[in-house]
Amino acid sequence: MGSLQNMVVAVLKQLIIALLAGIVVVVSIQVFSRFVLGSSSSITEELARFLLIWIGLFGGAYGYYSNAHLGLDIVTNKLSAIPHTLVAILAHLLIMGFAIVVMVLGGISLVSLTLEPVQISAAMQIKMAYVYLAIPISGGLIVFFSVVKLSELVPMLSRSKEGV
Repeated sequence: MGSLQNMVVAVLKQLIIALLAGIVVVVSIQVFSRFVLGSSSSITEELARFLLIWIGLFGGAYGYYSNAHLGLDIVTNKLSAIPHTLVAILAHLLIMGFAIVVMVLGGISLVSLTLEPVQISAAMQIKMAYVYLAIPISGGLIVFFSVVKLSELVPMLSRSKEGV
């Protein structure tokens, strides 16, 4: 699982970097066209919005992987090893359940709803299903990272029980 995990994380990092570079370029073009040329482009405004959606969703998946998300650990830090591990397992199971139900299944439903009948974006004239595709993909990444985290925690739990 380690090499697959490393490959997924490397691809995810490159995707986020490309999306961030893209939004910098798009917003720079938008600012230049608005203030220098005197006319703003609705295409760059819409593209920046779509890129921001993708950055937020994929950045959230990467933040979950790297434990960069917010969390209150005042109570859990006071727990001994076994209860602390059990709470961590429960938290990851809840996150995985949310990602499966809301992001993957709900995201697939949203993509299919906007694919047929086709919902088109106003300025760029692309299918909105392509924009919404980030939801089930990032949800799938969160599920994958949950499985990785759980596979690291469960052996720790069995080792803690053996030491008792």
